[in-house]
Amino acid sequence: MVLRMMAVGVYGFDGASFLQQLVHADVRLLLDVRQRRGVRGPEYAWANSRRLQAALAQARIAYEHHPELAPTTELRHVQYAEDDRQGVGKRSRRHLAAEYTRRYTAEILDCADLARVVAALPSSGVAALLCVERDPEACHRSLIAQRLTEEHGITFEHLRPL
Repeated sequence: MVLRMMAVGVYGFDGASFLQQLVHADVRLLLDVRQRRGVRGPEYAWANSRRLQAALAQARIAYEHHPELAPTTELRHVQYAEDDRQGVGKRSRRHLAAEYTRRYTAEILDCADLARVVAALPSSGVAALLCVERDPEACHRSLIAQRLTEEHGITFEHLRPL
């Protein structure tokens, strides 16, 4: 049996289109891999943890927070320093810094019990990894997805705003 998952970011969606994408993809479980579960700016208030969980519950989508998969504040600052060096903002980042990727892999991903995550995947529908960046290449969720593919044979579809 081939396991399938989704991965999605907040940026570029509004609350309604985000939920619509999840429902259309048959997402039954959202795995939040953010350290801080808030998003700055009024246009993304819907993605703050309490509001998001309430909307997901209405759509009958389960929610789990996985802080063990979130980058630490120190690691995020490694990425921010590279963003500054390249003159790009968080919302316009196109890829992850090599040092960030190396350290996230060694400090977070290599220590994570992904088998436990896989064991808890829903028996029907799919699960989705959630973070904030629009493009998966600019977000640690792509590193998690890659590891899940390599170690557990899970295939991923990256949901993007239309």
